[in-house]
Amino acid sequence: MIRTAPEGRPFIIGAWLVALVLVVLALRSGVVAWWIALAVWLPIAVWVVAFFRDPARDGERGERLLIAPADGQVVSVIETEEPFFIRGRARRVSIFMNVFDCHVNRYPIGGEVAYRHYNPGKFGHAAAEKSSLDNEQSSVGLNTARGKILVRQIAGLVARRIVTDHAIGTRVQQGERLGMIRFGSRVDLFFPMDAQVAVNVGDRTSAGMTVVAKWP
Repeated sequence: MIRTAPEGRPFIIGAWLVALVLVVLALRSGVVAWWIALAVWLPIAVWVVAFFRDPARDGERGERLLIAPADGQVVSVIETEEPFFIRGRARRVSIFMNVFDCHVNRYPIGGEVAYRHYNPGKFGHAAAEKSSLDNEQSSVGLNTARGKILVRQIAGLVARRIVTDHAIGTRVQQGERLGMIRFGSRVDLFFPMDAQVAVNVGDRTSAGMTVVAKWP
């Protein structure tokens, strides 16, 4: 059985209620148009379940490793300034999630939530570089054994809901659920300069499994 995120259950129920109504209408009326509507809707109902899937993720763990916070494709690997939590130079790996990726986000390393900030903004294309500044976003900063780590959830063109689970002061584990973003978006991971990036632009990542950076 597919495990799903709680945030998605109203959408899943709604999608399958629509499918049920279409089945009843098609059977009772015998009108071809209702069967066509059902054939069109069923893939959408299946996709809604797939979108909100929340599979268990097991992989390599350890304080030397930073694990991918999101499923998706690496669209950027750069050095940049992070002035709000790290407050200095940092490496940044950006992962773009399309509408077919699992959208549950996970902590890249264990630590204590020390910073949270929500910034309302635009809903531009999440893969674009300026989305890191302009789009609606939620940032979570962790104090870890390897220094300060920041995860930024960024809304995209059709994303309209960012969920971030934990309050400041919460101790979290590597690979634990951080939250999710509904319907297409991006996650930026900021980390200290002494960590070595282990992915390249174009690589695919799996949240809670893919090693995106490591310390010597």
